[in-house]
Amino acid sequence: MGRTVIVVVDGFGVGTLPDAGGGLRPGDLAADTCGHVLDRCRETFGRPLRLPALGALGLGLVHPHQDLARRTHLPVAAGRAGLGYPGADTYAGHRTMMGAGLSRVTVARLGDHLDEVTAALEAAGHRVELLDGRPLLAVDGVVLVHDNLEADPGINWNASGRLDDLGFDGILSVARTVRAVAPVARVIAVGGHASGPLTEFVREGDSGTVGLDTPASGFYRNGGLQVRHLGAGLDHARQLPDLAARAGIPVTLVGKAADILDCDDTVRRPAVATADVLALTLEAVRAEGDALVVANVQESDLAGHQQDVERYGHVLEQADAGLAALVSLLGSDGDRLIVTGDHGNDPTIGHAFHTREFVPVLVHRPGAAGVELLPDAGSLADVGATAAAALGLDPAGLANGTEISQAVARAARPAHASRPAHASRPAHASRPAHASRPAHA
Repeated sequence: MGRTVIVVVDGFGVGTLPDAGGGLRPGDLAADTCGHVLDRCRETFGRPLRLPALGALGLGLVHPHQDLARRTHLPVAAGRAGLGYPGADTYAGHRTMMGAGLSRVTVARLGDHLDEVTAALEAAGHRVELLDGRPLLAVDGVVLVHDNLEADPGINWNASGRLDDLGFDGILSVARTVRAVAPVARVIAVGGHASGPLTEFVREGDSGTVGLDTPASGFYRNGGLQVRHLGAGLDHARQLPDLAARAGIPVTLVGKAADILDCDDTVRRPAVATADVLALTLEAVRAEGDALVVANVQESDLAGHQQDVERYGHVLEQADAGLAALVSLLGSDGDRLIVTGDHGNDPTIGHAFHTREFVPVLVHRPGAAGVELLPDAGSLADVGATAAAALGLDPAGLANGTEISQAVARAARPAHASRPAHASRPAHASRPAHASRPAHA
């Protein structure tokens, strides 16, 4: 064993998935967060982005680009992963990465499930009405149940209420009733102080969704905001943080990971600023003994939502400097640094939502020989299983996921053999699944 650190660069995709553009996601067909940010920043800054650590970790092997190194002397394994869950969502991405099975979760508008949600609320003793004939529900005249307009269409539903009208426990009770019948990944209870009646801030979203415009309502600026995320029913005991903690391995969750992952026996270090996330991650790595550290660099995702390519580029450069520091600290044979993403968020794509893309899987593995090129993993759960194996844990203890090196062994075949259909890459990145390169590759 040793120290295993997973750094999730939130919203960092490396090219559109084969199923992008389906369902409620018609805008993702041309997504390539990594490539488009590199191209646009070169134009804007008049220079390439400075990403030496990501280059050394093998990003240029996964996503060939003129501004990324194509050779590295580090002992890395590099590949890509599909998401393994519907849509493109930070919560679902992290839970899947930690080994959760989200096969029962769907992407859905509230308007397509009004009957079952209404029946559940009425059975719980609530008065339920459609709001002005639109596909959202007014519960007891004070709580709105609606599509979440800030996340991707159909990913989350909200139960929102003014704390002047009802205490947060009452709003949370409504949300829990909705959660019991909701097919989506999250139902979010939101209570705050609005600048007027909530009905004044209802608007249409993308793909036929309708909901509360939460930023316009004043909830975020008027103080007192209370939020609770109710996820789909999952066995937390079969996710990586719990598996590690039960084995006596100290677990630290940094940044947004501290907010969205469950584990009772863990150190939580929430932060948003990239400098803070990196500093807290380095602090956790410097502690003596074995460790699992899961950190989320959130500002890349925020830049994607803001469609701010320059900010995205600056965040990548800042994260790269932190990754270089982590590589220098993680030098023992049992140490692992895994750099990945949870979905894409292409700031050039023309919409402010996440994008359904492959994400990189870059594994620094001191003591290994040479550079290994990995096959496409079918799910982020394979990343969690790989981290579990690095910690000396049995990946079978997770609800979902297969160690990627085992996938390589099963897929071993002559060098000229083609990839399986589910692991297709763009032609410029094609290579045999089991191929390895010498250390100078």
